[in-house]
Amino acid sequence: MAAPTLERSLALVFGHEGGLSMDRADRGNWTSGVVGQGQLKGTKYGISAMAYPTLDIKNLTLEAAASIYRRDYWAKVRGDALPAGVDHAVFDFAVNSGPARAAMALQKCVGVADDGHVGPLTLAAVNRQNPATLITKLCGERLTFLRKISTWPKYGKGWTKRVQKVEREALSMAAAPIPDVEPISEPPKTSWLATLLAGLFKRNAA
Repeated sequence: MAAPTLERSLALVFGHEGGLSMDRADRGNWTSGVVGQGQLKGTKYGISAMAYPTLDIKNLTLEAAASIYRRDYWAKVRGDALPAGVDHAVFDFAVNSGPARAAMALQKCVGVADDGHVGPLTLAAVNRQNPATLITKLCGERLTFLRKISTWPKYGKGWTKRVQKVEREALSMAAAPIPDVEPISEPPKTSWLATLLAGLFKRNAA
């Protein structure tokens, strides 16, 4: 879908991810991807040291994080080409578990080869589905995948709440899609992110 959908999805993802986390038990916070090995740089706005070991995570700005998400996650799952709501569900899945994993789950849901690359065949199959049904199915696949992760006993409750919230958000988007406009050609500006995040964090603190 178009730029407004990406902006709304980004704001929601940032609301899920929050600020800097230095949890030593989370392998994503280590540059090596292995607990206790490499540097403990943490995760900020969902951007992890494991995925970006050379990045200055502590000083990462919202604007820089938005640019990374647009380039390395939204674009890789073809967010601009997915139906409203489905795009958000796939995008958040990608942020949490990687674009390839999210793409494979989407492909499994629509019955095409799960090669981890969203191409013409995948998009055609997606467009033959009812968006709301596909969103629910995809979120189910996401939880099935998460339950197989060794740290599920520790993080499973939080992951479940996130997936359930994403499903509600995505279904709301599917029910009231934003009209198409030209896809954004520049990274989103901090101004709209700051405004939306201020509202999200204010609600969370209430």
